[in-house]
Amino acid sequence: MSLKKKKTFYGHGIPYLKTDDLTGKLIVIEGTDGVGRSTQIEELRKWLEVRGCGVVTTGWTRSPLMGQTIEEAKSGHTLNMNTLSLLYAADFADRLEQEIIPALRSGFIVLADRYIYTVFARSVIRGADRSWIRKVFGFALVPDAVFYMRIGIEDLIPRAITSQTLHKRYWVDQSGEGMDYWESGMDIRLGDDFYDSFVEYQKRILKEFDRMTPEFHFQVVDAAKTFEEINRELKQGMLGYLDDDEA
Repeated sequence: MSLKKKKTFYGHGIPYLKTDDLTGKLIVIEGTDGVGRSTQIEELRKWLEVRGCGVVTTGWTRSPLMGQTIEEAKSGHTLNMNTLSLLYAADFADRLEQEIIPALRSGFIVLADRYIYTVFARSVIRGADRSWIRKVFGFALVPDAVFYMRIGIEDLIPRAITSQTLHKRYWVDQSGEGMDYWESGMDIRLGDDFYDSFVEYQKRILKEFDRMTPEFHFQVVDAAKTFEEINRELKQGMLGYLDDDEA
């Protein structure tokens, strides 16, 4: 079995949480809305379990403490950037302490569907200072690996509208519900309608992710490829982070 390295935090960390005994692996799959992260993670989970690995998956705003609160707060369409960022921080802190760290301590592989980088991008686009938002999340563990599913806007838009019925003033999905207000950037009015705002919002998100790639050592995966090609590339990349007895 390979030697374990002590997990580190991006900043001040959580003083009462020790990382010396975290023997698992924290692997993050990042990427913008509609890029296919969740489907890839489900396939990766099955693949790892077949290999005999214990796996825990986690995702944005899934905290039992804060998840519902965030959804209710967002439904009013009146949140400012600071409040939204701090709600995300509370959600992440709860999942880190109650879910991620216990799983890592038990030797599990934690597959994270998005991580702190998503809120970095969303907050900066809404006017946050980059240094401030990084300090807010200084309690976050540094992942063992971050795979960034990168896609160009020209490939993202057709993918996003395949499951949607597009109207000029609003987007309606197959269940009849409106397109997500926040993921379209409608709170900062980047366009005259949902579609135009969505396109401009996603352009800015992609630009911010590209900016973060060298800073946080993202491993870029071309998400414009087929599902099978992407999945194969993710698996190949993950093998380098699994312990000898797991690989």
